[in-house]
Amino acid sequence: MPEKKPTRLEQHGDIRVDNYFWLRERENPDVIAYLNAENAYTEKMMAPMKGLQGILFDEMKGRIKQEDQSAPVKRGDYFYYQRYVEGMEYPIHARKKGSLDADEEILLDVNQLAGDADYFSVTGFEVSPDHRMAAYGVDTRGRRFYDLYFLDLDTGETLSATIKDVTGDFEWANDSRTILYTQQHPETLRSYRIFRHTIGAAEDTLVYEEEDETNYLDIGKSLSGRFFILGSTQTLSTEMRFVSADYPGDEPTVFLQREDEHEYYLTDGGDRFYLMSNEGAKNFRILEAPLNNRDKSAWKEVMAHRDDVLIKDFQVFKDFLAVTVVENGLTQIEIIVRASGEKYRIAFDEEVYTADADDNVEFDTPWFRYSYESLTTPESTYDFNMVSKEQKLIKEEAVLGGFDRTNYQTERRFATARDGTQVPVSLVYRKGMEKNGQNPLLQYGYGSYGFSMEPWFDADVLSLLDRGFIYAIAHIRGGSEMGRDWYYNGRQLKKKNTFTDFIDVSKFLIEEGYTSAEHLYAQGGSAGGLLIGAVANMAPELYHGMVTRVPFVDVVTTMLDEDIPLTAGEWDEWGNPAEKVYYDYMKSYSPYDNVSAKDYPNMLVTTGLHDSQVQYWEPAKWVAKLREFKTDDNLLMLKTDMAAGHSGKTGRFQRIEDEALNYSFFLSLENIRE
Repeated sequence: MPEKKPTRLEQHGDIRVDNYFWLRERENPDVIAYLNAENAYTEKMMAPMKGLQGILFDEMKGRIKQEDQSAPVKRGDYFYYQRYVEGMEYPIHARKKGSLDADEEILLDVNQLAGDADYFSVTGFEVSPDHRMAAYGVDTRGRRFYDLYFLDLDTGETLSATIKDVTGDFEWANDSRTILYTQQHPETLRSYRIFRHTIGAAEDTLVYEEEDETNYLDIGKSLSGRFFILGSTQTLSTEMRFVSADYPGDEPTVFLQREDEHEYYLTDGGDRFYLMSNEGAKNFRILEAPLNNRDKSAWKEVMAHRDDVLIKDFQVFKDFLAVTVVENGLTQIEIIVRASGEKYRIAFDEEVYTADADDNVEFDTPWFRYSYESLTTPESTYDFNMVSKEQKLIKEEAVLGGFDRTNYQTERRFATARDGTQVPVSLVYRKGMEKNGQNPLLQYGYGSYGFSMEPWFDADVLSLLDRGFIYAIAHIRGGSEMGRDWYYNGRQLKKKNTFTDFIDVSKFLIEEGYTSAEHLYAQGGSAGGLLIGAVANMAPELYHGMVTRVPFVDVVTTMLDEDIPLTAGEWDEWGNPAEKVYYDYMKSYSPYDNVSAKDYPNMLVTTGLHDSQVQYWEPAKWVAKLREFKTDDNLLMLKTDMAAGHSGKTGRFQRIEDEALNYSFFLSLENIRE
């Protein structure tokens, strides 16, 4: 147990005493000693499962095709792809000219760059329009500060000029000499500046600075290649600017000034603008506007709002629009012919699946690339001809180790929440499962930021399914699975719906005989860690074990501290506790503030010392307080990766170590040892 050092925190006349506030002192040797002691304790407690961890690691690694290659993407005369070689952690970026049968040109071997680094993340690797330069970002600390490098593809040499500590969000101009990139604030980590860099120039030029601390900047480039799109985004409001990609030195032009609770997303179709807007349309609609008249009176509707269908995303080609929508909790892709307005959907035939646009880089083409997967179908890349409706499977991710999808069954059920809301649940298990209440079941959830938990394929989960587990995804409010209202009813002063939905799904799974409280497990990460932490306080009796990864559990204190990274921009999601109504509501569910003397499930909590999103001290403080108050003898373990950040390890095999640890924890609680 760490030493208690009471810190008095007062807001709105309410006093909280935080005995572990001092664990925020990252450079304090006593803090590091505490984290190392917890790591040693976790190592000791999990020692009996070391053999199983090794078995799980070998299983998971054995499913990975070590000599593998991504689906090639054609840009101009070149086919670009990434490939992996046996035993190596990181990709090799390569291309072939003219044909996939041509000789390979290796552009960047990330394995050589990484060497023996504990943490090494490469982002981007964007090739210039003339195919002669590439830019990529490197982060060696896990804080998502990237150094931007430029690679001469003709000579293979890296230019001496490097841009330090930027976000890794950048786009090339059409001159192939200029890029626009974003920079984050060194303390709050908010992406707030956009710069223009020209190769060979002495200094970079500030293009735009966002002064509103609740807004974040991002950069995109339209598929037509005509415009940079500069987005300034809050949770419920956006403002878009555009700059000619042919004339990147031009000043950015505002498309439409920001308005409260108006989200819109902009691109162009070569001869006009297209936008997705939620003005008077909670689930969004798609409109077009003349290039020379951005006034709302000139907008023309292309796809109308529907109460039961959420427009999630869209891409504009020369002759078509491809629109990703969500209906009844499942994704659909609708194709619109620009000239006629004719509309149709791509057909999918599984009960539980997800589909989305993939790497589309050509504007004047009838081919639309999308990805498809399900709980039993590995990620698959398709090219779909929007004229003939011909479909070609380009690549299905290989899953080795004897995987046979016909051994598994998926279901989609609806659980009734306490207020009558029907909450979707996606399930997968080995065929032959009996609803006798004795099946171990892992329930996963997230439920924040409007982010939908799609039923993706996860080869690692097979290690649980093959040992008798059921895997369930609870599509709780706070996401957007059932439309935008699904999100609105799980944020700010309705946030508790997220937690009670998860609990009510658990009760449903028990009542239906899938599992029982003695065999039910829960897992979530980041904001999903907040979910699990809140549920642990509200209904600990329903679960035998829980795993939380980088959990956001000290909600009130974090949201009151504007010096902590990302806080101000989160107020639209959680509310600003400087206002008493939000303070009181947050305090009523914040996992750290609501730890009390009771029995808790067995728990494994993981974090990263360099996490830029959820600071390590939140889970560290939470575990310390749980140790102080809990009245049971169940396991409580904290594991801190002293070299990683929010996303954990970076290598394709290294990341398996974390999953093997988590799964061995669940299996140990079921007395499964092999």
